[in-house]
Amino acid sequence: MSSEQEEAKRYQEERDLLKRQIEYHNELYHQRSAPEISDGEYDRLKVRYEEVIHKLGQDEDQLTLSIGDDRSQGFQKVRHLEAMGSLDNTYSKDELRAFTERLERLLGKSEFEFLVQPKIDGLAISLTYEKGKFVRAVTRGNGVEGDDVTRNMESIEGLITELQGGPLPDVLEIRGEVFMTSHEFERINRQRDKEGLSRYANPRNLASGTIKLLDKNIVAERQLHVRLYGLGFCEPSIWQNLSEFTDQLAEWGFPTVEGSAVCRDLPSIWNAIEDIGSADLPYETDGAVVKLNNLLDQKDAGWTAKAPRWAIAYKFEAEKGYTRLLRIQLKVGRTGAITPVAELEPVFIAGSTVSRATLHNADEVTRKDIREGDWVEIEKAGEIIPQVVKVDLEKREPDSQKYVFPEECPACSTTLIKPVGEVVWRCPNAQCPPQVSRRIEHFVSKPCLNIDSIGPSIIEQLIESEMVKTLSDLYRLELEQLLALERFAEKSATNLIDSVENSKSQPLWRLIHGLGILHVGATASKLLAKEFGSLARISEADYDQLIGIDGIGGVIAESVVQFFQDDANIALIAELKSLGLNVEEEIETGSSSKNLEGKVFVLTGTLPDFGRSEIAERIEQQGGKVNSGVSKKTDYVVTGESAGSKLEKARSLGIEILDQSGILALLNED
Repeated sequence: MSSEQEEAKRYQEERDLLKRQIEYHNELYHQRSAPEISDGEYDRLKVRYEEVIHKLGQDEDQLTLSIGDDRSQGFQKVRHLEAMGSLDNTYSKDELRAFTERLERLLGKSEFEFLVQPKIDGLAISLTYEKGKFVRAVTRGNGVEGDDVTRNMESIEGLITELQGGPLPDVLEIRGEVFMTSHEFERINRQRDKEGLSRYANPRNLASGTIKLLDKNIVAERQLHVRLYGLGFCEPSIWQNLSEFTDQLAEWGFPTVEGSAVCRDLPSIWNAIEDIGSADLPYETDGAVVKLNNLLDQKDAGWTAKAPRWAIAYKFEAEKGYTRLLRIQLKVGRTGAITPVAELEPVFIAGSTVSRATLHNADEVTRKDIREGDWVEIEKAGEIIPQVVKVDLEKREPDSQKYVFPEECPACSTTLIKPVGEVVWRCPNAQCPPQVSRRIEHFVSKPCLNIDSIGPSIIEQLIESEMVKTLSDLYRLELEQLLALERFAEKSATNLIDSVENSKSQPLWRLIHGLGILHVGATASKLLAKEFGSLARISEADYDQLIGIDGIGGVIAESVVQFFQDDANIALIAELKSLGLNVEEEIETGSSSKNLEGKVFVLTGTLPDFGRSEIAERIEQQGGKVNSGVSKKTDYVVTGESAGSKLEKARSLGIEILDQSGILALLNED
């Protein structure tokens, strides 16, 4: 093979590796709202991919032109009247200068006005108004069409349902960003700490995941916000400059982005960006957006295949550090996923000491050629887990050995498998100790069976003593066994036994969720329980039946089918049934309490002891209806700490207001 052929082969292998990585991270970011890497690292992957395909003499393909796709199952798809593209990114002042110079050449003039705005790290949204009345809210989706999230959007503070005053186009698309404040994000994570659950990664992921929930009560409980900043379709055309339109948004009463500035040259643009970078804003920002202010200039500049030529995002660089990678360890997850983790010499980055960093998967280790003993650059963007960005090859030891990903599970020595279409290696042994431990942690957690007397340390004790090897063993525990363990007194042992016994009567959807079926979360579990009514009927369902359920996509359907084809899972379910767990949906009888039948409730603020979704569920069980907005038809408004404009509206309409004790009294509960 000639040197040219060898070089071409290397580039082809790198292209295929990069393509798998980009598609994998695309899905994590847009579909699951759970990115593993920062925007900067993702952008570097895309840039390198474009370099490689050009070296191979290939044209841009769908992957290079893609803006991502956040569409989800369970939502109606709506086409945007005007496309919502992504923005090209820049990370330096020189690249920003190149952007302004391109516009000068493109438009044949040298004087422009630019509008500089904070780049909110949230979920892009488009609000449509017809003759001043709000009709729908749609996510960006693939840029051409998105998910209709109108019902969830109605619970967000700041949404105006009817525009009053000023020019009112017949049809108007207003663009903005849905986000979660750092305060609310920390409140939710503190609650998860109390419940023994893992913390959410960052506000952006949580806001994006929340707006896509099928349970509007949970959306209402998590206090999301919106800022409006952009103009989509507008008929007839009214405004000449984007800044005039954002001023009109403020006059209508919409919350708009803070710190916007109109600039006429590069120095003033740079000053505005620095001001945004140092500002104390109520939302996470990852940069600033620079746009031509004049709307006709925007139209003349036009678009590339995926982004407007008249706008660019200046992204703030993540804080970095340099340290030595001591060793690569493998972490085994609940579903058998094997994640390589770098153990590092401790280094202080972005306000905390970092001693571990994720390496994501085997492909990532291979692509970056990460080895034990290397000096590496560590990046920590916002709240994202620290990651290894690159290796300092000049400091690599001469006897350094290439890291070889093992063929066997580090915990149980089972041969690893790599399912088709995935980048993750998995251990297929369901009895692998780390998998057992994490499955039990998931099973007993509050969103599942809610066995509140069992934490991670107790689970480890139970597994090490071999009292618990499977989920069903939890229901065979006896008081005398627990008393033989360290740190167990009679009261704590009795509490655990009672908590396990009480979990048997949990609703069916909680048991489905607790079984840990791959890709099946709480929302999908509720859909399955409602549709089929029992575990037996779910186990008999085929792919076509499952995918026919609104909200169940192909990935979930395939995963459910595979789960119930496994003899071990069938045996586990039979055991749980024989031990007295509820494996069927409770059927309401005519004697059920329906004392709130026909009553309409609205919940606002944070209750001292309950989540709003929990109270909403109890109201609905007694025949009440929970709405997101206050109107003359509302009977009660249930209010807690940090209640917003809904409370004021309720007072103005003379609607009865209840606090926590008031709603519990109405529910006949203590």
